Amino acid sequence: MQEFGVLKALKYKDNSLHVLDQRRLPHRVEWICCTDATCVAKVIREMAVRGAPAIGVAAAYGYLLAARSLAAQGETLTVDALDAGYRELAAARPTAVNLVWALDRMVACLRDAESLPDAQRLERLSDEARTIEARDVEANLAMSQRGAALIERDGDRGWVLTHCNTGALATAGQGTALGVIRDAWSAGRIEGVYVDETRPWLQGSRLTAWELQEESIDYRLICDGAAASVLATGRVGWVIVGADRIAANGDTANKIGTYSLAVLARHHGVKFMVVAPRSTIDRGCHDGTAIEIEQRPAAEVSEVGGQLLAPQGASVYNPAFDVTPAGLIDALVTEAGVVRHPDRGSIARLFD
Repeated sequence: MQEFGVLKALKYKDNSLHVLDQRRLPHRVEWICCTDATCVAKVIREMAVRGAPAIGVAAAYGYLLAARSLAAQGETLTVDALDAGYRELAAARPTAVNLVWALDRMVACLRDAESLPDAQRLERLSDEARTIEARDVEANLAMSQRGAALIERDGDRGWVLTHCNTGALATAGQGTALGVIRDAWSAGRIEGVYVDETRPWLQGSRLTAWELQEESIDYRLICDGAAASVLATGRVGWVIVGADRIAANGDTANKIGTYSLAVLARHHGVKFMVVAPRSTIDRGCHDGTAIEIEQRPAAEVSEVGGQLLAPQGASVYNPAFDVTPAGLIDALVTEAGVVRHPDRGSIARLFD
């Protein structure tokens, strides 16, 4: 096991990508050492690393590792020569747009370096991967401050509710939605956090509860089905979630169960905040109907820890994500600004 900071999803060191295996948390801390793109694609696909921003950073380093492998074989570094590595990484998980966004940045970097010797091309790719990581850290800080300030301006000092894991384990920095919660807690703007368990992978109970406990932030873990009754108490001012892909009109794909939370929040008069870096916005995706939803294995629903809970051979429908219509979102927080009631025009202005 490699010893790095516990609240760190990824670390690139000694020409290897070290990935904190989030499948083992919270009871075991283990690191996976990847030296090639195939390993990186596998840890993304099998959810050893997850969270859209972290997946993007991992993919960038995976592309760099593919380039290093090619260079070690004496091959010339070209976009065509690295196409197989690109496609393997891009296919690892289809919904999170940050994955392909980061890979396309690496490809553009390599194209810009075509006139340079291979050693310098490799150096440029290394710099670009580190830049993608560093900018995610910066974006996390900016989003956290903007989102926490939004809670202050709206005068909501009660509890918040969050879904899945959007913290340091899902990003290169302190988190997206959980980053907002961290800053709001530190500033005394919230009293505590309700944490959905987030079936079937239990990212809420295994990861978010662990992160909050590590930082002594008051929280209550609830089963997903308890969210409605919690919102009905009037104690919750905001539901705060992340995103894996945001369409040009503001429709947002996030962990399965997010859409139902948005419906419940609207019914109970609770505000709904999406926190995501601008790279999560897919301007080529017209609306939520065009977002590809990843289908996961049946065993994730029918089993827990290898223990079969359903009848043998039970038919299972297991989408990893759902799409929340823009009309149910009160605020979209990005590092480029806050959009109230996002729509096509307001999202386009984030890129002006």
